[in-house]
Amino acid sequence: MGSAIPRALTIAGLDSGGGAGITADLKTFHALGVYGMVALTAVTAQNTLGVRAVQEIDPSIVEAQINAVAEDIGVDAAKTGMLSSSPIMEAVARTVRKWGFPLVVDPVMYAKSGDPLIRPEAMETLKRVVIPIAKVITPNAPEASHLAGFRVETLDDARRAAKVIAEELHPEVVIVKGGHLTGSESIDIVYFRDTGEYRELRAPRIETKNTHGTGCSFSAAIAAGLAKGLSTWDAIKLAKELITTAIRYSLPLGHGHGPVNPMAWLEQRAYRYDVIEELNKALKIIEDNAALLGPYIPEVQSNIGYALPGLYARDVNDVAAVPGRIVRYMGMAKPSGPPTFGASSHVARYILTAMKYDESIRSAMNIKYDEKLIEKAKSVGFVVSSYDRTKEPEDVKSREGASIPWGTEQAIKAVGRVPDIIYHRGDWGKEPEIIVLGRDPIDVVNKVLRLLRD
Repeated sequence: MGSAIPRALTIAGLDSGGGAGITADLKTFHALGVYGMVALTAVTAQNTLGVRAVQEIDPSIVEAQINAVAEDIGVDAAKTGMLSSSPIMEAVARTVRKWGFPLVVDPVMYAKSGDPLIRPEAMETLKRVVIPIAKVITPNAPEASHLAGFRVETLDDARRAAKVIAEELHPEVVIVKGGHLTGSESIDIVYFRDTGEYRELRAPRIETKNTHGTGCSFSAAIAAGLAKGLSTWDAIKLAKELITTAIRYSLPLGHGHGPVNPMAWLEQRAYRYDVIEELNKALKIIEDNAALLGPYIPEVQSNIGYALPGLYARDVNDVAAVPGRIVRYMGMAKPSGPPTFGASSHVARYILTAMKYDESIRSAMNIKYDEKLIEKAKSVGFVVSSYDRTKEPEDVKSREGASIPWGTEQAIKAVGRVPDIIYHRGDWGKEPEIIVLGRDPIDVVNKVLRLLRD
């Protein structure tokens, strides 16, 4: 009987900076719900700027690591990363053949910084010993150029290289990745040796320098998919989705090429769940105090929003609020429905602008303007600021959605921080309002109730 827990093994080096190698692989395995194991091939002293030193692991120890996990825990799929010498490659190939698990080969030749990670004499061993036992191989354009024997600079070059690598070196599937090519899309060429079929994987090209560990996470994601029992094509498609997300939410760390973020695949989902849960708790407090809140619902109605954490809060679709807003019904405050993402551009713009100055302020609620509430806010120690909509520049008025960010920034700059309360007294066709800001929706609702209670 097979294990109910998918198990994947990374046979690769350690990046002391945490962005590539086994650390990237294990993050990727975990994000995809796969138990990860390690056979360490080398230790590198490395950061976002480059590789400072390398210490290879003795080949017999590499082989012993693979045997140890395979004979006890079991391996459903594996991947290779940094295999720097011929003896290490031969030990890995011998052990993989012994256990027979599917292997994804990331033919690592250089670090993101350009530093070499493979000995020159080991190149032929890679071609002769490792690649032929691969189910999938994932070269980028420079690596494909080395393996195919000609420069890969265009999609046509990538197609030709994929076929040459497959026919001459005999892996089952070749993916020539498009990250190093040009164009508005990152297009990977996938070639199936048995059928001679080409397929393409497309994703928008994301402009960022933080791409350290891209190849590691992509190949690890394919191995994770195979470990879960997916078909090769489905595992490759899953990997493309994961790495696109990991690049989109890459981490601006260090002074060089920051790391991609495979945990974004998992974290986004978890944070979205938490945001909705916290909003529901706040809405329950609003319903419990419906009579108190009802008179302070403005003509445009109220809403309360809560954004994903800073790394993931890019636009209004990353802020959850009440669709249809919080209305006044028979004098009572009443949420129109359950919270959902992208439901309010109004409070979302206040939140997103505030987060540019303080990422901990992720929630806001608008209520009816009342001078007495402003005085109460000051008396209880809230930081209060305002902006004058009559002074809004014409170029701001003419741009859709620009008014609230402009006003919020004016209010923040006036007090030197994100205040608890922002208000404005309106303009032609614009109702005055008070915006209450806080760390989370319960914090915001409690601030509102503090203003309204005697």
